[in-house]
Amino acid sequence: MSKLQFAENFAKERYSGMIRKNGITPHYEHLGGVVARLKNLGITDEEVLSSAWLHDIIDDTKTSFDEIDQRFGSKVAVLVLSISKDKSLPRAKQEEQYIKQLKESPFDAKLIKLCEISASMRDLKNASISKTKKTKEVKKKLFYLNVIKSDLSKNKSQVPGIISLINGINDMISEYGLRPIIFNNI
Repeated sequence: MSKLQFAENFAKERYSGMIRKNGITPHYEHLGGVVARLKNLGITDEEVLSSAWLHDIIDDTKTSFDEIDQRFGSKVAVLVLSISKDKSLPRAKQEEQYIKQLKESPFDAKLIKLCEISASMRDLKNASISKTKKTKEVKKKLFYLNVIKSDLSKNKSQVPGIISLINGINDMISEYGLRPIIFNNI
């Protein structure tokens, strides 16, 4: 079994029966959406795609960094950790630390985060929560996108599909009356 298939099966097992905060989307389906977006960007690296299947696993399950490292190797573990929040910190500190991590994360982690933001925006569309709560979630996702957009913009020639993913996100946020994300030279 390939590492990618193992990561998908592991995620399916760990997320069995779990629904995202929107109350509708099975978490496993969300993870598949992130992986599909990466593939659409032309990403074929099994470790990056495996990391996408596992990107929320530290935050949402009892799976540890060490377990990911043992099962999938250090590159996957580091990518997953770089886009996971440190739940041992108070909430305000968690967010502060997370922003710092996102800024310093490897480019592959930023690509995963971009695809996660896109998938989350799609998930929100059908959520049975108020428009106010949706708008708050969208603003948080846009904040994260703004944290990583400089590196995405610098590397867009390596991954040309970044532009269409950003355009798709901009189409979704226009429904909330929010300003589009503008990248230099896009």
